[in-house]
Amino acid sequence: MIAGIDEAGKGPVLGPMCVAGVLLDEKKLDSLFRLEVKDSKQLSAKKREALAEEIKELADRYFILEVSPKQIDELRKIMTMNVIMVACYVKVLEDLKPDHVFVDAADVNAGRFGENIRKGYKNNIVITSEHNADEKYPVVSAASILAKVERDALIKKLEKNAGIEIGSGYPSDPKTIRFLETWIKEHKSLPDFARSSWETAKDLLEKFEGTQSKLSEFD
Repeated sequence: MIAGIDEAGKGPVLGPMCVAGVLLDEKKLDSLFRLEVKDSKQLSAKKREALAEEIKELADRYFILEVSPKQIDELRKIMTMNVIMVACYVKVLEDLKPDHVFVDAADVNAGRFGENIRKGYKNNIVITSEHNADEKYPVVSAASILAKVERDALIKKLEKNAGIEIGSGYPSDPKTIRFLETWIKEHKSLPDFARSSWETAKDLLEKFEGTQSKLSEFD
């Protein structure tokens, strides 16, 4: 049995990270090829959602790990983001138990990432750890699609609950920054679905607190 693992949401300041794994019998690879799966970033939201359903039907098993902003913030107090990523991939592996796993490396050193997974995972396994694996291996593309679709759904739910557009959650998204600025000015704190350990969040809080401090001098 082979598996592919990929994540969506490692870098955003808002929302959870999703790490997805897809387990397949190698005999089903031809069927996966026929689905024409690609890296999730190369597909429209509508196409990703349609493919996600087909992938779930085809897979022998799939597993999606959701890591909340609070969990990420707490873990970052004691470990780096790279170590967190390894732990998440290992957790997905423990659910799927493949013989060979293909992973999209979440470390600048792809070989090191694979070796760290091997050290964390207790069973014998063949690990192929490469950058851009979601473009090279359909089973990783499939995992990429499941992770992205799940995270997008969670972001839509957060946006609905907030009652205001929050954007993609990435620091480079102007909509996300505008949302955070508006929220901080109104609530004098970050929303509970923001990653407070991110520099973007810290900088915006500091900017607002600095403004408040200057205004108080004239009271």
